[in-house]
Amino acid sequence: MNYFLTETEQMIKDTAREVAQKYIKPVAAEYDEKNEFAWDVQEKIAEAGLCGVYIPETYGGICPEGQMGIMNLVVAVEELSKVCGGISLGLAATALGTIPLILFGNEEQKQKYLPAIAAGEKLAAFALTEACAGSNAGGIQTTARKEGDYYILNGTKQWITNGNVAEMYTVIAMTDKTRGARGATAFLVDKGTPGFSFGKKENKMGIRASSTYELVFEDCKIPASAILGKEGHGFLSAMKTFDMSRPGVAAQALGIAAGALEDAVDYARTREQFGKPVISNQGLRFLLADMAMKVETARAMVYATARSIDSGDRNCSKESAIAKCYASDVAMQVTTDAVQVFGGYGYMKEYPMEKRMRDAKITQIYEGTNQIQREVIGQCLIKEAAAKK
Repeated sequence: MNYFLTETEQMIKDTAREVAQKYIKPVAAEYDEKNEFAWDVQEKIAEAGLCGVYIPETYGGICPEGQMGIMNLVVAVEELSKVCGGISLGLAATALGTIPLILFGNEEQKQKYLPAIAAGEKLAAFALTEACAGSNAGGIQTTARKEGDYYILNGTKQWITNGNVAEMYTVIAMTDKTRGARGATAFLVDKGTPGFSFGKKENKMGIRASSTYELVFEDCKIPASAILGKEGHGFLSAMKTFDMSRPGVAAQALGIAAGALEDAVDYARTREQFGKPVISNQGLRFLLADMAMKVETARAMVYATARSIDSGDRNCSKESAIAKCYASDVAMQVTTDAVQVFGGYGYMKEYPMEKRMRDAKITQIYEGTNQIQREVIGQCLIKEAAAKK
């Protein structure tokens, strides 16, 4: 289907596809097996100019000032994820950690970090989740106590994507627990800051080529100038960030599903049973047709949401939640069906399909579980209905 990509978007798409086929495909299984971050591939992604696709030109990116570049990010992440949903997170998770800076950072903060991120010299991460604060993001326990011109951070963040490999972390901590969610503040914390260390490296089911670590803050002293936005606006910053970043997760899910569909069709055309290709069986063609419909409808929603955000729509909670929820459900359904198309081969690690199925699952969980997405959608529907009366 023709989505009328701009010349720039098409260039990004073609570049990302080339990087994925040339540099990611040969090593995806190896990094998945080793549970290691693919630094050599990340360097190729940076060399290809993909790290700054969502960052304003002023700071070394390619986006006109005032635009978010979410569509650019979406087409890049989709193409990379067609080959490996884990390696693609080097870019996607950095975008999650960087979007709060683009939205709420001051000029000094932007000049300090964005050029290096756009050039691929530094990665970023977003640290909100804790052991007892997942879906209940307002229940975080990490604290930031003010002492003069500094804040002292104490607490632990869990399951942080790009943990250990990022240089800049957007960290949400409580500056006033008595105010609940309104007592949370966002901080920019540099790797190597005294009192900031890394705990457990997670041994995950999928996206194993992505680095996932526990972050530990023990009397971590950071300057007050590291506050992102205003004190007490951390929870609002996080929610606004998710509105912009969830299409990126949706694009990862979309890419995983689209890659699975492409491989399933190719396999069905060449695999023979009873003297003929299995695609000659109507039942299997119907299965592939259902997979194709799901992928294309997911793409339509993801692209439409990204374009809406880039056009200046900052009231997109419902649409972002729909895109993330639907695309990730599609990724799980399509990869499961693709394993079925491959039969016994699909269950074996020699083929990439079982990896896609493992990678797909996390897209239904992080950046808000799909149950939370449905709650967001439902609450938005209630507000919209009330506004009409």
